[in-house]
Amino acid sequence: MQLAIFDLDNTLIGGDSDHAWGEFLVARECVDGERFRSENDRFYRDYQRGELDIFAYLEFALEPLAQLSRGQLENLQQEFMEEVISEIWLPHAESLIARHRDAGHHIMIITATNRFVVEPIATRLGVDTLLATEPEEVAGRFTGRVAGEPCFQSGKVLRLQQWLAQNAQFERGEKWFYSDSINDLPLLQQVEHPVAVDPDQRLRREALERGWQVISLRDKSSAYVDALNL
Repeated sequence: MQLAIFDLDNTLIGGDSDHAWGEFLVARECVDGERFRSENDRFYRDYQRGELDIFAYLEFALEPLAQLSRGQLENLQQEFMEEVISEIWLPHAESLIARHRDAGHHIMIITATNRFVVEPIATRLGVDTLLATEPEEVAGRFTGRVAGEPCFQSGKVLRLQQWLAQNAQFERGEKWFYSDSINDLPLLQQVEHPVAVDPDQRLRREALERGWQVISLRDKSSAYVDALNL
């Protein structure tokens, strides 16, 4: 059985949901605006350079989940989907997923962003499996800590390997992986069909040197999607 794996942020959607969620919390005055925005932007710049300290970032990013009630969070989550994610939705991403589904492939999103933020997005995209960074929960409340291995850089490889160990029917099948980010180089190197999607400068250079396909899901034309050989 074959597996189509997708990064989420700046790949299947036209922005970074993790950073946008932080901006959304600032706009809703759920956090200390000036401090939170400054740190949110700093961590995002580190991420773009491929220099993010994932554990320091998660300590920062998961803190609001622990400070707000589940009811507050669910209301904010719905508003975030309607007001923010809808504005960066990419129809060509849905078309690409549909092509893989029509080919009989299992659809997976693998993302460093925490499950609370991305699960509604994955649900809307209709994927089969979501591997995300897991925020710890105790007695139905978030603790502000991460549970298990963050789904970031080499952690994506580890999390996928763990999933494959439990889903052995996919181990020998061909695998596609679509990503925009140099942070995903470890996993891109592991699959039969690595594809750079609207890549950052460093990933574009790597993709061209390695002969990987480079596509855009933001281009108004569907030519990139139509040209893919699945």
